[in-house]
Amino acid sequence: MQRFIVLRILQGLLAVFVISLIVFALSRVAGDPLAAILDDEAGKEQIERLRQSWGLDKPLHVQYFTYMRRLLTGDLGVSFRWDRPVLELIAERLPATIQLSAFALVVTGIIAFPIGVLSAVKKDSWFDAGGKMFAILGQSAPTFAVGLILMWLFAVQLGWLPTSGKGGIKHIILPGFALGYYNVAAIMRLTRSSMLDVLDTEYVKLARIKGIPEWKIVWKHCFRNALIGPLTYFSLIFAILITGSVVIETVFAWPGLGLMVIEAINSKDHIVVQAVVMLFALLYVGINIITDITYAYVDPRIRYNQ
Repeated sequence: MQRFIVLRILQGLLAVFVISLIVFALSRVAGDPLAAILDDEAGKEQIERLRQSWGLDKPLHVQYFTYMRRLLTGDLGVSFRWDRPVLELIAERLPATIQLSAFALVVTGIIAFPIGVLSAVKKDSWFDAGGKMFAILGQSAPTFAVGLILMWLFAVQLGWLPTSGKGGIKHIILPGFALGYYNVAAIMRLTRSSMLDVLDTEYVKLARIKGIPEWKIVWKHCFRNALIGPLTYFSLIFAILITGSVVIETVFAWPGLGLMVIEAINSKDHIVVQAVVMLFALLYVGINIITDITYAYVDPRIRYNQ
């Protein structure tokens, strides 16, 4: 078991290292950040002074190792655009992203679980076909397109909800639904598949013979036993929602990490971009490692097959 855990951690560290290289390279390809910060009247002395103070005058490999050393010590640097510590900016914006992702997770569960259960109970019916079509549509349509359609319908045409910003519960409904709708198909399919397996078991047939009401058989006995598979994937969705919130936060001007990354990219603030992307990568890889280790404890066959 220890070998399995060490192997998974090493694989995760390797993934984070590769991601850091890619992010560092792409942030430098975007161009010189000083061009976006300084105006045309800035003198050469001022440009060189800033370049030296931010370490941009050093070779790329030196800049990379300096960045990684600071990252490991918790020093994420100072933002070019906001002139504030990046760690402070992340701490300020992260709660909004977590709030949006948590709401989207709830939306996913409220929609996916009931549709999955009823699709299994009403297999091959019009409800089953309609439920699968509704879920697949959410996974096929781009999240920004879903967000824009919802904004046009419920905010512009009907005037029920605000178009953007962060405030009360009304502000989070549209971006939360647009973000969570994408994951409905996966959870619905897993729930439907698990429910079909459980509905075909002997104890369910026995419960029906005993005259137990159908709703109690479905929701109390079958649904509880069918949740194991969907809930396993459901635990990973939160990380997916956080890392995938960039587009929706931009569409709805939600003041989270996603919107901050877009603003940093437009300003060529590679320090902020690197820090946020690395945070997303660590979060996603970390949750995957925890899930794999949990699998290994539950089912020993997983670790023996490695």
